[in-house]
Amino acid sequence: MTASPRAVELALIAAQAAADKLAKDITVLDVSDRLALTDCFVLASADNERQVKAVVDEVEEKLRLIGVKPLRREGEREGRWVLLDFVEIVVHVQRVEEREFYDLERLWKDCPQIEFVDRDAAARTAVPVGGGSEPGVGSAAGGVLGDPSGRAGSW
Repeated sequence: MTASPRAVELALIAAQAAADKLAKDITVLDVSDRLALTDCFVLASADNERQVKAVVDEVEEKLRLIGVKPLRREGEREGRWVLLDFVEIVVHVQRVEEREFYDLERLWKDCPQIEFVDRDAAARTAVPVGGGSEPGVGSAAGGVLGDPSGRAGSW
């Protein structure tokens, strides 16, 4: 038995939603042969509790737009590992530390991985290097993204 086409579709929508909020190490597993409760796991990592919440909210919103609501949402208060149960798929959003410690990929290593390609990855990483059309973007004079201090990610 393999995951249903609908479950794969939902898992890929959830994975893209996580990627849109800059989640890391997004993995989609077909657990249908090993687990009767769901077809797919979506695993994603985030750097901090605020990002975990943002990823979870985005996943829930994107699936809600197509009429799919979670049956259960667990771990939100702590914000270190949030589980969204959509019946056909289960989404795990974990802080990097929890992801490394619990290593769900190792626990489910016998399950096939479903290929996920972030459709917007190239656009997010394409920053002009020197001589860009926008003053200050990627140039030595203007710092990072027009910040004259040159401090990247200091917000």
